[in-house]
Amino acid sequence: MEPFEKDPGPEIRALSLIAAAHRQDPTLDANGQPAELVYADRMAAWVAKLAPDGPLHLFVAARCQHLERFLTPRNTFPEGKVGYLQWRKSLYHKQAARARELALEAGMTESQADDIARWVSKTDLQKDAGSQALEDAAVLVFLENEIGAFAAQHADYTREKFVDILRKTWRKLSPTGRQHALALDLPPTIAGLVREAVADTSTNH
Repeated sequence: MEPFEKDPGPEIRALSLIAAAHRQDPTLDANGQPAELVYADRMAAWVAKLAPDGPLHLFVAARCQHLERFLTPRNTFPEGKVGYLQWRKSLYHKQAARARELALEAGMTESQADDIARWVSKTDLQKDAGSQALEDAAVLVFLENEIGAFAAQHADYTREKFVDILRKTWRKLSPTGRQHALALDLPPTIAGLVREAVADTSTNH
């Protein structure tokens, strides 16, 4: 990864440890790659675009967004919205703690490890540039790579419900994230829903 060509060291070791953890994901994509590793690649690519001059350990954090998520399946929490939110909150804490642990194991400083944990846990969104960069990247990965499957999985959703989900998703993005989102080459149907959600957001704000 280009940002590390300037300064190989603990960050490279951290990336190696993180990649090894991702490879344990039993879920494989269509090409036989661990899904978590593919997701980490996509997150890192977006963070590189969103914050090309960011600190090196931000790129380490980018690869921890779903770190060992496969160890905490959704069905280990109650069904429904409350259970979903509990699951998400649990993941943020677990992923942040594991990312910090691997960063320290790789020889990164306490300060860097604390930064990584803070960013991965999405602490102080909109105020903390690192946390917001990871949030932007996660939304962009969803829009670019996952929204089609999400729509198919929730074919019972009304158009209004889908637009409402996209409207709430849009509000999570920074101005820079929104610029990148508008430039995505989305399927016509999805693009129409996004335009409707964006228009509603602009009207309401």
